Amino acid sequence: MRQVSKPLIVAACVLVVLGAAAGLELAPAPQVPAPDDASFSDVRRFGATGDGATDDTAAIQRAVDAARGGVWLPGGRYRITKTVTVDLDRVGPMAIRGDGTATVAINGPGPAFRFVGTHDGTAAPATVKDKVWRNQRAPMIDGFEIVGDHPEADGIEAAGTMQMILSRVVIRQARHAVHLVRRNRNVIVSECQIYDNRGVGVFYDQVDLHQSNISGSHISYNAGGGVVIRGGNVRNVQIGTCDIEANMGGPESAPTANVLLDSTGGSIGEVAIVGCTIQHAHDAPDSANIRFDGGSEPVPFTDELRHGNLTIADNVLSDVQVNIDVRNARGVTITGNTLWKGYQHNLRITACDNVVIEGNVCDRNPRYHYGDGSQAKLGLLMVDCNDCTLTGNHIYGAGDLAAAMLLRRCRRINITGCTILDAGPCGLLLDDVSASRVSDCLIRDDRDGGKDRYSLRVIGGRDNMIVDNLLGNMIAVESPSSHVEGNVVD
Repeated sequence: MRQVSKPLIVAACVLVVLGAAAGLELAPAPQVPAPDDASFSDVRRFGATGDGATDDTAAIQRAVDAARGGVWLPGGRYRITKTVTVDLDRVGPMAIRGDGTATVAINGPGPAFRFVGTHDGTAAPATVKDKVWRNQRAPMIDGFEIVGDHPEADGIEAAGTMQMILSRVVIRQARHAVHLVRRNRNVIVSECQIYDNRGVGVFYDQVDLHQSNISGSHISYNAGGGVVIRGGNVRNVQIGTCDIEANMGGPESAPTANVLLDSTGGSIGEVAIVGCTIQHAHDAPDSANIRFDGGSEPVPFTDELRHGNLTIADNVLSDVQVNIDVRNARGVTITGNTLWKGYQHNLRITACDNVVIEGNVCDRNPRYHYGDGSQAKLGLLMVDCNDCTLTGNHIYGAGDLAAAMLLRRCRRINITGCTILDAGPCGLLLDDVSASRVSDCLIRDDRDGGKDRYSLRVIGGRDNMIVDNLLGNMIAVESPSSHVEGNVVD
C-alpha cells in the first residue's frame, strides 16, 4: 500500500480548518467505499441509485448474483418492490453490509431479503455437506436498515441456512422482521434494533432449528410478539441481555407475549432466557412477558410431559397480565428474577413437573403501583403440578387474590425459606395438596387489620408437613391433612 507522509496529512488538516474558519464552502465528504473492492460488490456499480424514488430491485439483485462474496450498501435509501433472493448454493458465501447509513425500503409483499440454502443436516459437523461449507456457510447481514413500505412486507427470511448471522440491523414497520422457516441451524441475532413491526419481531415459524442465539438487541413494539416460536422442532435457544418490551397488539388483538414459546403441533425445549429486561403492556389481552406452553398433545403410550428444560434467570419483568406463564412443561428453573406489576399473577405455573422456583423477588414498589398499578395482584399460582421446589422467594404486597402464594391440586412440593409479607387475605394457601412440606418460612401481615388475616391455610389434601414456620397471623390447617409442629404464631 502506498504510504502518505505525516507532513501531508497535517497540511491537509490545516487547510480544512483554515477553510472552515474563512467561511469557504468545502466539497462534501466522499461516500465510504466498500471495505474491499476485491470481494464486495458496491450496488451503485450495478445501477442502484439510493435516491428513494428509483426502483433499485434489479440492481441489488444483479449485485447479489455477481457472486463476488458480498454486497456493499453505501448511504442512501434503496427502494425495492420485490424480494431480493440470495441463492447461497449458486452465489457462494454472502455478506450484505453497510456502514449504518443505508436504508432498504421494501414496497411490495414478501421479505426484503430471502436467504435460501440447502442444508438439511443437523448442527453436527458430520452432517454438513461439502457444498454447504464451500458455498453457503455463515451468510451475514450487517449495518443497515430495512423498512416495510407495504402491508405484507417482511424484513429478512431464511430457509436452509447454516450459521446465519444478523448484526447491527434495524428492521421496522414491516410485518415480520426476522422470519425463520423450514429448516435452519446455528442462527445468531446480535446488536439489532427490531422495532415497531406489525407482526412478530423474531419469528420461528414451524421451523426445524437447533442452536440459535438472540443477544444484546432491542425488540420492541412488534404487535404479534417479540420473540415467537410456534411449533416446529426447536432446541438450544439462548435469549440474553436484551430489552424486550411492548410486543403486543391493541385491546382487540389475539393474546401474545414478549417471549412466546408454543409447542402445540411441534416440540420446543432447551431454552435459556437470561439477563433481560422484559415489560409491557398490561392492557393487552392475556399478555405475558414470558409464556411457555409445552402443548397438550399426549405422548404416545404414555402420559409423560416431554417439553421444557427451560431456564428463566436474572431478568427484570413487569407490567403485563402474567409475568411468567408456564404450562405443560417439565425441567423448569426460575431463579433470581425481579417481578412486579403482574396484573393477574407474577408467576402462573400450570400442569408442570420438576420445577424449581428460587430466589425471586415479587415486590409491590410504590413507585410503580399508583393509578392502574394499584390493581396488580402480583401473586404466585401453581395448579396441577408435581415434584417442585420453592425456596428463598420473597413476596411483598400481593393484592386481591385468595393468597399471595396459592397451590391447588399439587403433589410432592417442597416450600422452604420463603418470605411472604403484607399480602392478604392469606399468605400461603394449600388447596388439595398432598405429600408436601412447608418449613422455615416467614409469613406475616403487619398492616392494619392484619390479625384478622391468615398467614397459612391448608384445605383438604393429605400427608403434608407444616413445621418450624414463623407466622404473624392466623393459621388454619385441616388436621387430618397435615402434621403440624414447631410453628410460632406471633
